Amino acid sequence: MYYKRTLSKIINDASDTFPAVLINGPRQVGKTTIFEHTMEKNRTYVSLDDPHIRSIAKTDPALFFKTYTPPILIDEIQYVPELFPYIKMIIDKEKRNGLFWLTGSQMFHLMKNTTESLAGRVAVLNLQGLSQGEKLKHSVSVPFLPSFELKRNASILSLSEIYKLIWQGSYPRLLAEEKMNWKLFYGSYISTYVEKDVRAFVNITQEHNFLKFLKVAAARTGQLLNYSDIAKDVEISVNTAKNWISVLETFGLIYLLYPYSNNITSRAIKTPKLYFFDTGLACYLTGWDTAKVLENGAMNGAMLETYVVSEIIKSYWHNGEQARIYFYRDRDKKEIDLIIEKNNKLYPIEIKRTANPNVKDIKNFSILKSFKKEIGIGAVICLTDSPLAIAENTTAMPLTYL
Repeated sequence: MYYKRTLSKIINDASDTFPAVLINGPRQVGKTTIFEHTMEKNRTYVSLDDPHIRSIAKTDPALFFKTYTPPILIDEIQYVPELFPYIKMIIDKEKRNGLFWLTGSQMFHLMKNTTESLAGRVAVLNLQGLSQGEKLKHSVSVPFLPSFELKRNASILSLSEIYKLIWQGSYPRLLAEEKMNWKLFYGSYISTYVEKDVRAFVNITQEHNFLKFLKVAAARTGQLLNYSDIAKDVEISVNTAKNWISVLETFGLIYLLYPYSNNITSRAIKTPKLYFFDTGLACYLTGWDTAKVLENGAMNGAMLETYVVSEIIKSYWHNGEQARIYFYRDRDKKEIDLIIEKNNKLYPIEIKRTANPNVKDIKNFSILKSFKKEIGIGAVICLTDSPLAIAENTTAMPLTYL
């Protein structure tokens, strides 16, 4: 079963405007599939996962492009960065849009190569796992902003149904194949990820330490990133912890959410928060074996927050936009879960595991006045079934509206 992806509508527009289109994202999120469902018949597909093809591309890029001529879809291009200069030469010679469609599983590492070789020639799109709207087959998906008039064909879900979405995760194959074993899928995913990607990217001599690191990092989703604590728990150096966090970020498995600051409020902290993109993967790594156990467990709040943050980021990325989102926390531990910056306005958001939010939940929103910017509508994203005004400029919004 194919789930229609929001990003599909962006690909053709990007291909009509740029000579190359690159989709970044972790393995198994559907990068190749979304291209294949959009691809015209005359475009050649070639995967650099194939060792023979990869060898030709590395040793003789000129021969590679004589064999595989544009328009072309090149899968997992991060394996052969040597192709980028040749792609640039072909683009500059042919001067046509839509010549190259590319996928890559190393987000920031790959971005460096495209910036150097394809500046101004490539549209870079980010894809993560299925969004909530894609899973529930909602017809409308736009970048999320709090609103009193937000139009959503949202489903009303019970608490158990919400936690099933969180626990299940967002990888398309896991959802499309009804008989797929959840534990087997994530166990295999981690094994493949460690053996195939991480080992090719960074020298890891003690695999069991890295697996322990994954579990320790997942247990901290939704928390301030503390390298020293992670290093202590895994029994590695702080520099190694920093390096491995960078690896997770590079492969698109985690997101580092940075605090909002415009240098007016000097009391604001500077440490980012760590979030896993896929809550199913985070649940697997932290041992929540069923949705019901998660719903009643100690991490139910952290996983709910992680899910909301991930969904909001997807709502922007899958519409081809950057997500300008932050959080706020100061030395007095006053905190705002999320701040979305859009059109020079700040939109404050709290995430609460409650169906009955009140004004106490938004007591820190007034802090934003110190930034001397226009304040947009605030929101408490929670378990309510329908939108509800809880203050003059703040609304409670159902989690299913994401």
